[in-house]
Amino acid sequence: MADFNANTIEEFRANNGKVGGMFEGAPILILHTTGAKSGLPRETPLMYLDHQDRLFIFASKAGADSHPDWYHNIKANSSVSIEIGTENMQKTATEPEPEDRATIYAEQETRFPQFKEYQEGTSRIIPVIELT
Repeated sequence: MADFNANTIEEFRANNGKVGGMFEGAPILILHTTGAKSGLPRETPLMYLDHQDRLFIFASKAGADSHPDWYHNIKANSSVSIEIGTENMQKTATEPEPEDRATIYAEQETRFPQFKEYQEGTSRIIPVIELT
């Protein structure tokens, strides 16, 4: 997975935020976090949702039964930065209320049906994170 992420990040930066392959045409950002255990900087390419002037990411881990590492990182330190296209922005990562989470996740499922498969593939509720 580390090689996949590194290659996606390299392609993202070389093409002003655009990537091909399974992410072609999808809205992609690079999330910068601080490792919860290591304290080291971490970078993760993620799909995002820009919905009603709000920005969201999803801790889907492709439907795995455990949360992705970046989720644990933001729970330990909610101050993050992101890259969208050629822009870098500072953000705070928070989880919306459960009712809001359901609406937002449903919107992501409508736009990208694989997110429905991810939720159906695990017993955990996939966290939605708002970046403000």
